[in-house]
Amino acid sequence: MPAFFRGRREDDLLSLSAADRAAVLMEALLAVALAALFFFRSALAAAALLPLVYPVCLRRERAIREKRRAELLAQFGELTQSLITALKAGYSPENAFHEATADMTFLCGENSMIVRELTRIERGMSGNIPLEQLLMSFALRSGLAEVREFAEVFAIAKRSGGSMVKILDRTAGLIAERIDLEQEIGVMLSARRLEQRIMDVVPFVIIAYISISSRGFFDVLYHNPVGIGVMAACLAAYLGAFALSEKIMDIQV
Repeated sequence: MPAFFRGRREDDLLSLSAADRAAVLMEALLAVALAALFFFRSALAAAALLPLVYPVCLRRERAIREKRRAELLAQFGELTQSLITALKAGYSPENAFHEATADMTFLCGENSMIVRELTRIERGMSGNIPLEQLLMSFALRSGLAEVREFAEVFAIAKRSGGSMVKILDRTAGLIAERIDLEQEIGVMLSARRLEQRIMDVVPFVIIAYISISSRGFFDVLYHNPVGIGVMAACLAAYLGAFALSEKIMDIQV
C-alpha cells in the first residue's frame, strides 16, 4: 500500500492522524479539480489528472511533518535548557525530568508534543524503565538527530559516572546552536517561500481574471485537440516550475 495511505504509525511522533490524512486528501482532490477546471474545463480531464493526487498528498504530508518537526525541535531545545537548570540545582536526572515536565507544560501547554512525550517518559520511569532507554525511544519515535545525540550522550555520561552536568551542558549548548541556525535559515527563507506561494497562484489568478473580464477569450483552447495539447503543455511546464522551485527552497541544515 502506498506510504500516504498506510495510516498513522504509533512509533512516529510526526506522522499524520486519520483525520489529518482525510483533510490532506480532500485538499489534493480540490487542487486536481481546480487544475482540470482552469486548464481543460472538463470533468474527464479531472479523472485523467487523478494520479496527481498521490504526489500532492505526499508533498502536503511532508510540509506538515516538517512544520511539526520544527515545532518539536524548538520545544526540545527549551527542554534541554530546563533539564540543565534542574541538574545544576542539584536534582537527580529523574527528578530533573519531573521539574522539566512542569516547566514545559507551562511554556508549551499540556497538549504539546513535547509534554505528551515527557508524560510518556514519566510513566515509563514509574514502571522502573531506565531513563536512558526512554530517551532513546523518544529519539527513535521523533526522528530528530538532536534528540538521538542527547540520548546517547546522556546514556554515556550516566554510565561513566563523570561530570554529567558539564557533559550535558556542553551537549545542550551545541544543540541550541544548531536549532538557532535552523531558525535563522527559516526566517531568511520565509519571505522567499511567501513569494513562491504567490507565484504558484499567479497563473490561476490571470486565467480567472481574463476569463471574467474577456469572456470567450480562452474558448479556442478548450475542447479541441490543438487547444488541449497547448494547455497540457502549459500544465506540464507549470508543474515542472513548481517542482523546481520546491527543490530550490529545500535547504537542509
